[in-house]
Amino acid sequence: MTPDAVDARLLNELARLCVEAGRTILDVYEAESIAVRAKDDRSPVTEADERAEAILISGLAALFPHVPVIAEEASSRDGAPASAAETFLLVDPLDGTREFIARNGEFTVNVGLVSGGVPVAGCVHAPALGATWIGAAGLGASVARAASREIPAASAFQPIAVRAASPEGLCAVASRSHADPQTEAFLATLPVSHRRSAGSSLKFCLVAEGEADVYPRFGPTMEWDTAAGHAVLAAAGGSVTSPDGGAFRYGKAEAGFRNGGFVAWGRRGG
Repeated sequence: MTPDAVDARLLNELARLCVEAGRTILDVYEAESIAVRAKDDRSPVTEADERAEAILISGLAALFPHVPVIAEEASSRDGAPASAAETFLLVDPLDGTREFIARNGEFTVNVGLVSGGVPVAGCVHAPALGATWIGAAGLGASVARAASREIPAASAFQPIAVRAASPEGLCAVASRSHADPQTEAFLATLPVSHRRSAGSSLKFCLVAEGEADVYPRFGPTMEWDTAAGHAVLAAAGGSVTSPDGGAFRYGKAEAGFRNGGFVAWGRRGG
């Protein structure tokens, strides 16, 4: 598969698959209690992560034949691949596990398609919020809102785009669970007039919808945490860069697919 093979139909099928994964997440979320285990890196994992990942991997094999998948739980269990293909999929079946455990609704299903080190298509689905964002290079980005278990029709998706920064100051969005001094120091260099907090990849989506202007992150993340949101934001007219303004690339197998710091921007320069 090549990136130009991604069309509106395929994006809608990807959204459908992510909603299906979201349904199984909600089955666990709405249970009386959530059993939590610690992975080797001490991050939390639940049955919802594993069940959703199984659904996604099976469905992606049909939607994207022969495109390799790098998924969070499989990589945690079996080790990350030693190399990355030119084109591959990154899957985080439940981004924002801490938000999931806290039952605040701010968790997402993330699937991003990467080609040549760049996220070219993606879907972010927030099961508890009933919101689904999709985007691809050349197709733009859109969002649909529906009941939490409902698969949105193709006609339900409405275009979204980043906004121009206001001369009165920027709205910065930051992690609800992962504040760090470097991020605070970076924000201090910008004309920030107000701030919002959000969990998981919802922060990318706030910038993509023109609800915020900048999202910096200097704390540790993995490529599967960011690829889907990056793709949606780029399709909406935004960008993601390294802190020094350089390209933010994917396929860093030598680093175990770990990200460095990044800054997600809306429209810059008016």
